[in-house]
Amino acid sequence: MPITGLPRRQWLGSSVALGALGLLGACAGPARRTGLATDVPPLIAARADRISRITVCLRPFRAAGPRIETETLASKTVVHHYGHGGSGWSLSWGSAAAALDRAPPVQGIRVGVIGCGAIGLTTALVAQERGAIVTIHAAAPVSQARSARASGSWTPSSRIAKASDVTPAFAAQWETMARTSFARYQGMLGLPGMPIEWDRFYGLTARDAPPPAPDPIGFAELDNRIADMEPQGDRFETGDTALPYTRVHTKPNLIFNVASYGDYLLRLFLERGGRLEIRSFSHPSQLAGLPDPILFNCTGYGARALWGDTSIVPIRGQIAWLIPQPDALCSLYYRDIYVVSRRDGIVVQWLGHDMAQGYGRTDETADPAEARHAVEVLQSLYRGMGYAARDA
Repeated sequence: MPITGLPRRQWLGSSVALGALGLLGACAGPARRTGLATDVPPLIAARADRISRITVCLRPFRAAGPRIETETLASKTVVHHYGHGGSGWSLSWGSAAAALDRAPPVQGIRVGVIGCGAIGLTTALVAQERGAIVTIHAAAPVSQARSARASGSWTPSSRIAKASDVTPAFAAQWETMARTSFARYQGMLGLPGMPIEWDRFYGLTARDAPPPAPDPIGFAELDNRIADMEPQGDRFETGDTALPYTRVHTKPNLIFNVASYGDYLLRLFLERGGRLEIRSFSHPSQLAGLPDPILFNCTGYGARALWGDTSIVPIRGQIAWLIPQPDALCSLYYRDIYVVSRRDGIVVQWLGHDMAQGYGRTDETADPAEARHAVEVLQSLYRGMGYAARDA
């Protein structure tokens, strides 16, 4: 049953409360088989001495969903475009189109984009496609933006809004953004450096897994609106009492190799005549001096300080990065950890025991103990599958 994909609570039933986040998987480890064929994830060398770095990101969550609206600043039109929670990369193309639709016509007009993360870059590119002359003003290029610390999975509804705040209009807009973005990504498959590709996801339910904790925040679940668009995969019992898990959900999972993808987007922007100016802003009044009559505010979590927008709630997420393993490309969920083995590094993230993990936390200091815990849980999976400690 070859498959992969992206974990979501409803997909994995009692096994996962994923939220952070989104090929054919190469090799698989030695499956123990009984009467039922069992698919197992590739072997990842999960050892603390292979942690190459630890990164922390604050996702910009808004209960009402992303802010995509205009206001006037002096003589300029400012289009706010931020607050995508854990769905920035996934929704970026469709959201950029929505932001451009709210702006005056940009054909032949100078446009400024504030921010060079996932949302800023795609907004700049869509503006170029509509004929604008675009400059990105940002404190750092994409490789140093918070977007570069993402897990890299297709997660279009990850912490995108609160269910209680979702209106029918927003749900319809979200669906349009997701479908538009998904279509763009299909056109990027096979590019040099593999910025976008499919891998195989394994959602593994541990034998002693407790019932899933309730979601205390009430995050919106919108994936059923695009169920026709995504591979749903298979769910099955392992039938093997020697394995440390009892149930498996396996499906295709769209992933972003963020290093090569961010580089590809920035190079494309510059090749189209775009300019990148490294500069910081601490107050909206500083934007008045820019030469661009139309500005797109794509500052993500930074909009909380720059624009005084307290509707943005930080959701802390930490990643332990293991050395890449090109022979073990996959993603998986097991015991509250989410793993994406990408070409540019292996993401190992502890999601916590409920979906409130990291909610409201502003601390971006790395926690080595948390990183070791995540890697040790992954290591315990492979040991339970019969791999020697030196391998796993």
